[in-house]
Amino acid sequence: MTTVVIVGGGLAGAKTAEALREKDFDGNVVLFGAEERLPYERPPLSKEFLARKKKPDEFTVHDTNWYLDHRVDLRPGTPVERVDAEAKTVVLPDGSTVAYDTLVLATGSSSRHLDLPGADAAGVHHLRTLDDARALDEAIADGGRLAIVGGGWIGLEVAATARERGMAVTVAEVESLPLLRALGPDVAQVFANLHRAHDVDLRTGVQVTEILTADGRAAGLKFADETTVYADAVLVAAGAIPDLDLAISAGVDIDGGGVLVDAGLRSSDPSIYVVGDIANATHPILGRRVRTEHWANALNQPAVAAANIVGEHAEYTNLPYFFTDQYDLGMEYSGLGGADDRVITRGDLAKREFVAFWVDAAGHVRAGMQVNIWDQLDDIKKLIESGSAVDVDRLADAQVPLASLF
Repeated sequence: MTTVVIVGGGLAGAKTAEALREKDFDGNVVLFGAEERLPYERPPLSKEFLARKKKPDEFTVHDTNWYLDHRVDLRPGTPVERVDAEAKTVVLPDGSTVAYDTLVLATGSSSRHLDLPGADAAGVHHLRTLDDARALDEAIADGGRLAIVGGGWIGLEVAATARERGMAVTVAEVESLPLLRALGPDVAQVFANLHRAHDVDLRTGVQVTEILTADGRAAGLKFADETTVYADAVLVAAGAIPDLDLAISAGVDIDGGGVLVDAGLRSSDPSIYVVGDIANATHPILGRRVRTEHWANALNQPAVAAANIVGEHAEYTNLPYFFTDQYDLGMEYSGLGGADDRVITRGDLAKREFVAFWVDAAGHVRAGMQVNIWDQLDDIKKLIESGSAVDVDRLADAQVPLASLF
């Protein structure tokens, strides 16, 4: 009987198993997860879970009975040591092996750790797993002061939640603005203003050189200019590192921080597919390779991989998508803007009610985001997908319907 082995106990892995059964795949499905728990979604860890609006069972993908009913051999708490692509087996830490006909790598990413004095002290947190989130939740519940290293999406979401739960918060960001590389200066300034309006001590253009400790516990941050800030807990939110060890052991082609896959999510080894954070996939609409660490890929790519595994022909054409909620600001972003793109906005940035577009030199909209406006995303996607060159003056005019631009 044909066997599909899936490595990765998160949303992407669970959705791959689900998609295979929905495609009437009747072979063996084995799902390995390193964590000793059922697969779950990760975005709520920095959002609803820390805000105490959702419990873990509300973002667990399936309960135990689902895996039993759908004949999925779920093996939580079982990391895979390496892949023997020649023998078509995965090797477990005890030396035992499991054979596959098709392998799906859904290994995701890990939190980036800092090589700084004090980085391993008690009270230094990262946020990638449910255990991480529970530990951080306890720290926030204790009140006091939280220092966050990194002004990216995770850092700012946690900052907002911690402030709403009564903590004093300092955010240290090396760039001149948080989210600068992702959003450009005008839109990034909106987020900086938002957090400062909620009394976050946002320190930009600073370099953390040490995590201060007292009696073995984190006690604050020290900066390159010798200034310090004191805290009762520290969160390191300095980005993520794609987990590529298994892909490397399998010998598949890797570049751009991920595994090179075609639009059907097939790697250079035709028996190995890749979904989620580590997939650097050819994108038929965007005309380039795309690797993003977004929930939407983990949710939607598995259906494409499963279709191809069972002999259909499918391509992943979804545009990148992510969202954030911070205080009273809600945002959705679709597409993939570049560092050299011109950012065009329509609406009121000061009131945080606007739409922003990333436009390349040829006038094509590459990405768009809606901030506290909830009826534009479909047209934003259609505008990107159309490949139409736009008149930027009309694009900036809120009175001009987006539908008239494509």
